[in-house]
Amino acid sequence: QVQLVESGGGLVQPGGSLRLSCAASRSIFSFSAMGWYRQVPGKQCELVASMTSGGTTNYADAVKGRFTISRDNAKNTVNLQMNMLKPEDTAVYYCQGRVISLTRGTNDYWGQGTQVTVSS
Repeated sequence: QVQLVESGGGLVQPGGSLRLSCAASRSIFSFSAMGWYRQVPGKQCELVASMTSGGTTNYADAVKGRFTISRDNAKNTVNLQMNMLKPEDTAVYYCQGRVISLTRGTNDYWGQGTQVTVSS
């Protein structure tokens, strides 16, 4: 069973920074891609940032230049450094891992989510 566990959320003032971490129960290279999503009550879950196993990154327009996704291979973690936070970044952030297999197709795994609140 694959497990993803997020940490690092909390309350921060506008303009501040937070670093989210997602610890995987197995090698992050076993995932075709890993990413961070966020959801606000009443709105659709949206992609924030993603990284393929080859290292290619993708960011939502709203966070480009402020957020950075990275990975620590030794710790099997994927991190999201969030700088210059804005109130509109307030959401529950979820870590996602995608495994693509010729025999099993595509499977997505999700963490339990961590709350990020940006408020003065």
